Amino acid sequence: MDISIIIINYNTFELTSKCIESLYKYNDSFSYEIILVDNASSECDTNLFLDKFPDINLVISEINLGFAGGNNLGIKQASGDYILLLNSDTELIENSILLCLNYMKNNKKIGVLSPKLIFPNGQHQAVAQRFPSMKYQLIELFRLQKLLPKKIAGKLLLGAFFDHNENAKVDWVWGAFFLFRKEILNLLPNQQLDDTYFMYFEDIQWCMDIKKLDYEIHYFAETKVIHKMGGSSGKKNEMMEKNRIIFFKKNYNIFERYFIKE
Repeated sequence: MDISIIIINYNTFELTSKCIESLYKYNDSFSYEIILVDNASSECDTNLFLDKFPDINLVISEINLGFAGGNNLGIKQASGDYILLLNSDTELIENSILLCLNYMKNNKKIGVLSPKLIFPNGQHQAVAQRFPSMKYQLIELFRLQKLLPKKIAGKLLLGAFFDHNENAKVDWVWGAFFLFRKEILNLLPNQQLDDTYFMYFEDIQWCMDIKKLDYEIHYFAETKVIHKMGGSSGKKNEMMEKNRIIFFKKNYNIFERYFIKE
């Protein structure tokens, strides 16, 4: 099995169905399995997914485990050499999975990869990011990027400064299309991704953990995936701030936390 594709569903039957339909449409030249984890949805009978997609592996959780916990539940069922965590509000428009797989197979140092994510109107999303740090905080504070050529400044800071039109080695990428090598799990505590965070900040934590294992995180601009953004997770709320505090306490010392602003 080349790849295990894990999708979390929480009361998004139509969105999730469109996501799965796009996977069936663009699945050439690689073997795969679709693992759908339902996080205690109440919208409809979860077994309707099996009526519509009888080949999927449907995992039903009696409680809502959140994004991280739900993905870890799906990972326990995964048999692929690679694992793709795919948001239910994404939609393939080309054979992005094959292109991403081939790119990773040609570079053994890549641990995690995300392609270009776009809104339905074609506008790119700032999926390529740097970790918060005093270095980048000072660069932005004193606007030192203004002294550099735009292309170099974009690669240095990433995020909103980066045009997302070329491949780049980055610090972290969003969890909406999160492709990683299954072998990495053997090196992580409890052989799973950190599930400290119910939702938000889990992807940056995962990338930080994986980079510490001497793998690289890459942004791959040569293919794009629609991400409707917000369709599967709802509005950001106090959970974002709560998890931001947890993340900084977990990964930064007191001095760094004082000076680094989000």
